[in-house]
Amino acid sequence: MSDTRTNSGIDSISVFRKMFTWDLPGDRVITVMTAGNLATTQSVISLLNERCKIPEERNPSILEAPTLFQVAGIVSKTLLEVIQERINAGQNAGMFGATLIVAGQIKGTDPQLFMVYPEGNFIEATDDTPFFQIGETKYGKPILVRAYDPDMSFEDAIKLLVLSFDATLKANLSVGFPLDLQVIARDELKVHTEDRLDAQHPYISAVSEGWKAALRDAFQTLPKFEL
Repeated sequence: MSDTRTNSGIDSISVFRKMFTWDLPGDRVITVMTAGNLATTQSVISLLNERCKIPEERNPSILEAPTLFQVAGIVSKTLLEVIQERINAGQNAGMFGATLIVAGQIKGTDPQLFMVYPEGNFIEATDDTPFFQIGETKYGKPILVRAYDPDMSFEDAIKLLVLSFDATLKANLSVGFPLDLQVIARDELKVHTEDRLDAQHPYISAVSEGWKAALRDAFQTLPKFEL
């Protein structure tokens, strides 16, 4: 799940998609989510798209890489390439930082999830670190840490994501609707579910109001502090 708000100030807010998917049904499905400088992330996505159409030995296509690990390597090199171009042009690299999540599955391999850093390296999700967040993380992470269960259903995982985003949306204006949602199921090798949820979506409203009421009820059941 990703939000769609980008801003360079309180009076300059725009909506841009931050979730991008490439698929060859029956062979692979690859999704990249982006956070950080918009010019950087758009350049990375554009280069990945171009190289899918005209791959080169020096710039291979993510649609031809045999493993998702190699896909993450291609994405990380592309990100570093874009940032390095800014540095070579005399610009401050810190202004063009970006972080990416690469997820999906290639036929004959397990589903995988990677986080790509602006330095051009990346890490893979494990049983000990089963999820990644990029962008604004501090408000929504406590909910994920407390409630995540590796055996939870897709439906419960989506509910947890909505709760996590709800907490962030309430606390930070740099995150905003609509939210893009995607589910990739093991071995289907295609997108299983895809949707865009705005603030008026009935599920968003139901979960947000239900969570607010549940928190109030839970607060009242806790013991009072004795003065």
